Amino acid sequence: MTVAADTGATGPSLSSLLVDATERLGASGVPSPAHDALALLAYALGWDPGECRTAVARGDAVPAGFDAAGWALLVKQRAAREPLQHLLGRAAFRGIELEVGPGVFVPRPETEVVAGATIQAADDYLRERGPCLPVKVVDLCAGSGAIGIAVAMEALGVHVTLVEMSREAFAYLERNVAAQPKDVRRRLTPIRGDARTVLADRTGAVDVVVSNPPYVPHGAVPRDPEVAIHDPDIALYGLGADGLEVPRGIAAAAARLLHPGGTFVMEHGDDQGEAVRCILEGQGAWRDVDTRRDLTERDRFVVAIRV
Repeated sequence: MTVAADTGATGPSLSSLLVDATERLGASGVPSPAHDALALLAYALGWDPGECRTAVARGDAVPAGFDAAGWALLVKQRAAREPLQHLLGRAAFRGIELEVGPGVFVPRPETEVVAGATIQAADDYLRERGPCLPVKVVDLCAGSGAIGIAVAMEALGVHVTLVEMSREAFAYLERNVAAQPKDVRRRLTPIRGDARTVLADRTGAVDVVVSNPPYVPHGAVPRDPEVAIHDPDIALYGLGADGLEVPRGIAAAAARLLHPGGTFVMEHGDDQGEAVRCILEGQGAWRDVDTRRDLTERDRFVVAIRV
């Protein structure tokens, strides 16, 4: 859609709305106030962000019928540190639009490298076997489905089972799976259950297991209010003094599911690399245990091979 100046409109310009919102969000400590203000204004207008940016640069007036009260509420909510993704109802992940909101963990950019490593492992299996034998991937603690859907989208010939325990998160997972193109959707299977014990019938039958489990230690409150207040506790806190009780269970489940030579990929906190390596090495089920970094050069996830 092409944005045209509304010569019949009166009142403030789009630029003035954007500047005011950016200043308010910046004063409230929002990390990316200009980006968020533009995203909210585009959402309020029902436009694409690029169209909104063009209209602002052109000096367009606020269109007639613009919901000023709704706009003010959006800015107020974001200034109160409600997640931008909750207000928009969606989050981007490796080019995929995912529905998110209260009750489901909002996927983070750093997790995109975890998905990338999983896609690489799946592609390696595909090259070895050829297209006749599908690669079986399991995404444990799937949340919104970000990792599993990205794997199915980018690694053709892969079938992904996505496991999520939370009823609220599973509802988002099912909708996000249903929203994918048919050729991707038919290779995605969402299952509600405990990631540590589900899929008992697939022992030794899986090629790749990936997980972004809860791993925040008990009592360690995340710095950002968007995370501390709005992300569900079940997706944050990994239990135990070190926050790694759930990841221990996930690693044990992965060892049960994977065949010898299968690949395990698991995200962890940027200060947990050594501890996670010790867990895997102590289980006696893994070789080539390797801590990998994200794009900010922080320890972010582990990759290991089933012995």
